[in-house]
Order: sequence, then C-alpha cells, then structure tokens
Amino acid sequence: MQTYKYAIFDMDGTLLNSLLDLRSAVNFVCEKYGHKIFSVEEIRKMVGNGNRKLMSRALPDGENDPLFEEKFDLFKKYYMEHCKDQTAPYDGIEDLLQKIRSSGVKSAIVSNKYDAAVREMKESYFGDLIDDAFGVKPGMNVKPAPDAVYQAMDSIGAKSSETVYIGDSDVDAETAKNAGLDCILVTWGFRSRELLEQKQHIALVDNTSELEKFF
Repeated sequence: MQTYKYAIFDMDGTLLNSLLDLRSAVNFVCEKYGHKIFSVEEIRKMVGNGNRKLMSRALPDGENDPLFEEKFDLFKKYYMEHCKDQTAPYDGIEDLLQKIRSSGVKSAIVSNKYDAAVREMKESYFGDLIDDAFGVKPGMNVKPAPDAVYQAMDSIGAKSSETVYIGDSDVDAETAKNAGLDCILVTWGFRSRELLEQKQHIALVDNTSELEKFF
C-alpha cells in the first residue's frame, strides 16, 4: 500500500460536520422571504458544489430569482456570523491531523466554500495542524475543477505522485481525477456509501484509523 507525504482535504463532510449551520443559514434566508425551509437531510443532498449552488438549489427560481444576489449576500453574512455555532470536527479528525503532522506530512484544505470562510474555519478548528486553506474566489472555477487543488499543492510544495486527495463526495472523486491525484473517499460525510462505491478511488474508509494507514 502506497503512503503519501502530502494530503489535500475537502472540508465540509470530510473534516467538519457543518450541516446544521448550513441549514440554519439557508433557512434564515428562506424564512425571511417566505420560501420553503429545509430539513438536515434535504440540505445534505444539496451541498457539495459551493454555497452559491446551495442557495440556488434552495430558492424556487434559483439564480433566475431577481433578488438572488440580495438573498445570497444575506446567506453569506449570516453564515459568516454563525458558521461555528454547531459545526465540529468529525470523531478522530484532530488526532489524525496531529499524527500525520508529527510524521512530516504537509496538508491543505480545498473547499467550495468562499475563501474567507474556509480560512477562518481552518484557523479556528485546526490552526497549525493544516498548512494552508483555499476556498472559492471571484473568477475561480469551483470543484470539480482542479484550480484550487493546484494552488494548494503549490503552497505546500506537493508532488502529484506523493499526494492524495481526501473527500466525501462524487464531486471530490471527480476533483481528484481532474487534478491527476489518487483519491480516498470517507463514508462519514454527506454522501452514501452506495454512491461512493461507484466512484473512482483507491480506498473507501469508514474511520480515521483506516485513513491514518496511508501516511
């Protein structure tokens, strides 16, 4: 089994369980404007392609809503103020990061959240356990485009042959493929094992102990 010197992590559904705070932000906007509000399971199926796409899926007319930008701005403002209310690392994540850090592995986060939130959450939850973090910026293609993955690899000095991408979704599997990286998918996140089994990966792991073996 190959081991890796560099790790690129997806954030939501892989490192952090953020569903409750995402639901709160979506429902805050929807309730304010008289739209349907959503359950956790409904939000689970809607995430994965960035916050703009999440809000588009939540609104009846999506981005065709003439007030879409106003509603999306409200979502972003509310989420930035409340993104840590109920969000927490999954069991074993902090121990995993400490162990791979001590073994010399360099790591970065690549997320479809907007960049300011990604960086704030990286610092708040993981500090120096993760070297850098990259979210969506104006003009940047979101995952599964590999743009942010390449930026992260440049930042930590990673070589493709020594780097693994770790995520929890079909979007992550496609991102890894587009970036030319091996992919490990975790089953504790936002997508079902049945869906993940159909995607390209070198391993499907059920806990962080299984993940640790790759470093």
